[in-house]
Amino acid sequence: MKNLKKIVAVILLVALAVGLCACAKQEEPAANTAAETKKVLRVGMECNYAPFNWTQTEPSAYTVPIEGGMGYADGYDVQIAKKVAESMGMELVIVKTEWDGLPMGVVSGKLDAIIAGMSPTEDRKATLDFSDAYYTSELVVVVKKDSPYASAKTLADLSGATITGQLNTFHYSVIPQIPGVKQSLALDTFPAMIVATQSGTVDGYVAEKPGAEADCIANPDLTYIVFEQGQGFVASEADVSIAVGLKKGSPLTGDINAALAQIPQAEREQMMNDAKVRQPLAE
Repeated sequence: MKNLKKIVAVILLVALAVGLCACAKQEEPAANTAAETKKVLRVGMECNYAPFNWTQTEPSAYTVPIEGGMGYADGYDVQIAKKVAESMGMELVIVKTEWDGLPMGVVSGKLDAIIAGMSPTEDRKATLDFSDAYYTSELVVVVKKDSPYASAKTLADLSGATITGQLNTFHYSVIPQIPGVKQSLALDTFPAMIVATQSGTVDGYVAEKPGAEADCIANPDLTYIVFEQGQGFVASEADVSIAVGLKKGSPLTGDINAALAQIPQAEREQMMNDAKVRQPLAE
């Protein structure tokens, strides 16, 4: 009787072992599927700087959902980010982040990259690495169409004007180049600068040409000043270039540069022109 009990016990142990092995084999496909899941590329941007990036409520063929259900992101930066992520075989996630929070987001690891119309200035290079430039622009000043400064052709023509720029941007840092300027306090966002200009709190603000064009399309009472050659702001190539911001020593830099190199200049220009047309309130 004891021997019979031992035999039954051995049989049960063998059956249990076989069952565990079978379960392990069944779980293998799930593990392989997880391994094949695309890695995520978390990209930060304001989603409030048309035509580079903006937020809209409805999806389209151009948009990417913003993390946290905050709407959908579109714009030139979004199209660049989509091409970069596709080239790298990664899933793009857009993280809406205030301008001042973008560098810390990358440094802390919350973001993998900043694709937000950011210039690779020397100050920023102290804490961030940057990709090759993916856009180059010029600086202009946005004013009201009926402003006495609307016909300005040189910086000197803006003497006496009250001018502002976005906080913590090189746009604000070049304002002292205007002779006799009244430099107003920097403002946090472009919508805030638009309201300040329209209300008369300031006479105008410094912007990059694509942003100024977008603002003027959305606000017909505004125009922008393009200065005669040699009569505008003096800025380094880094100041007027736009690049991807990355954590110091990021392993993504090489792959991002390779992805950007695959986008022809003509295609980049077309992407920007299309973004200007699609931007909110564009007619």
